[in-house]
This record gives sequence, structure tokens and C-alpha cells, in this order.
Amino acid sequence: MRTLQELLERGTEQLVYAGIEDAQLDAWYLMEFVFSIDRVKYLMEKARIVEKSAEQEYMQLIAKRASHVPLQHIIGAQEFMGLSFCVNEHVLIPRQDTELLVEEVLKKADNAEILDMCTGSGCIAISLKKLGRAAKVTAVDISPEALKVARENGVRLCAEIQWMESDLFTNVMGKYDIIVSNPPYIETRKIEALMPEVKEHEPILALDGDEDGLWFYKKITRESKGYLKEKGMLYYEIGYNQGNAVKKIMEDNGFGKVVVLKDLAGLDRVVCGCL
Repeated sequence: MRTLQELLERGTEQLVYAGIEDAQLDAWYLMEFVFSIDRVKYLMEKARIVEKSAEQEYMQLIAKRASHVPLQHIIGAQEFMGLSFCVNEHVLIPRQDTELLVEEVLKKADNAEILDMCTGSGCIAISLKKLGRAAKVTAVDISPEALKVARENGVRLCAEIQWMESDLFTNVMGKYDIIVSNPPYIETRKIEALMPEVKEHEPILALDGDEDGLWFYKKITRESKGYLKEKGMLYYEIGYNQGNAVKKIMEDNGFGKVVVLKDLAGLDRVVCGCL
């Protein structure tokens, strides 16, 4: 029988040994998840003896994390824009980097009709609907499994979204004020070098941007012109080294006022322009 403190220390040690980058933090999040405990309560009760069943549950989850299953898949959720999104192996885990994309679109979202291309978990579409004043938000993905997750997130977060299964624009109708997308943008040859949490547990369909990582930017940009209203806006999340390339793709397709925006780390993260 162990105390809470001893159990947390053991969990941390196992994650460190397994090479988990944020071992101490992840061990704490799993304790928080299993015991429904916050930091204050933990400090008050860290000498409490843990029941055997709860200890076994915690260590089973530690073992899963040690095998590089993402923490978010274990607890089933990830926070994004202050909202909690359900996630699983069928969708990309929402990243904080993507919040810059949402924040920029929100500046132009009032009364806008918005199309979210490659929606995945629905985190972009739902955040725009919940936090902005968009007239209508439509979200598209080719994966029925991803759309199931997105729909569930929409229901749970009370966000009215039009969900659509479509290979990019194949089933899309009408025109929009804003098209936003966080498409697959990793170069095929670089996927094998990704962390096990990503390459083994997140959908390759949502990662692989073809040989140069730019295939989706080229296709979406070219086709988006038929689905944007006059002076419509196109917003992308990009990889840190893709700013100039995506800017040129947009300009070559007739977009003006194209700008590349940097994230908090000073890396290129968002490209946007006006038709």
C-alpha cells in the first residue's frame, strides 16, 4: 500500500525511465484524472494511503503512457481555446499553436459564413462558433471517424455546426466569407522521424502533406476561389518553414494582402490573404 505521494513519485520514475518528455507533469495529470484531485487537495492529503484498486488503475495508465500512448488519448480530452475537446486515435490532438489561427479568424468572424476545411476534432469550427459571432460555420473532413468525434464535440459543447463528409471541396456548395484550414503539412519523408506519440497514434491521413508538405495548400488555394465570396479571406496554419512557400502559392492564385504571422515562439504559424 502506498501513499498518494509515493504513488506519484513511482509514476514519475517510470515515465522518466521510459523517456517521456514531460514525465513529472504527465504523472500528475494521470493522478488528477484517476483521483479527481487538484494540487491543493493533494498537498493536504499526500500522506493518505491509496486503496489497492485505485493504485492499480493509476499504474495501468502510467504503463500506457510509458508505451508512448498520448496522454490526451488516455484521459480522452484536450483543452483548446479554453474549451475541452474529446479526442481519440481518429483525430489530431488540438495544439496550442493552432489557437493563433483561431484568434486571427475571430477578428473577422462577425456575421461571417465560415468553412473549416480538414476539421478533424472540430476544435477550430467549434471555437469559432462558441467564441465569435459567425453567422454560420460549416466543417468538412474526408474521415467519417473524425467527423463522428467532431459531431460529439459539437453536441457536448452546444455548438451549432453544419458537418460535412467530403474530399476537400467535392461535396461543398455555396460561397463563404472565410475559409480556414489546418491541413496535413508534414513532408512524407519526415513522418518516420516524428515522436512515437504522433506517428504511431495520430492519423497519418491528418499529417501527410505529400513530398514537399505543400500538396493541400496548393489544391485548397486553387479550388477555394470558387467557394469564396468577393473579398473573401483564406486562412491557413502552416509548418514553421512554410511561410514563404504558402504565401507564394496564395499570391500566384490571385490572393492579395497575403501576410505571414508568427506564433509566441517567433516561428511562422499562420498565412492569410484576401481574394
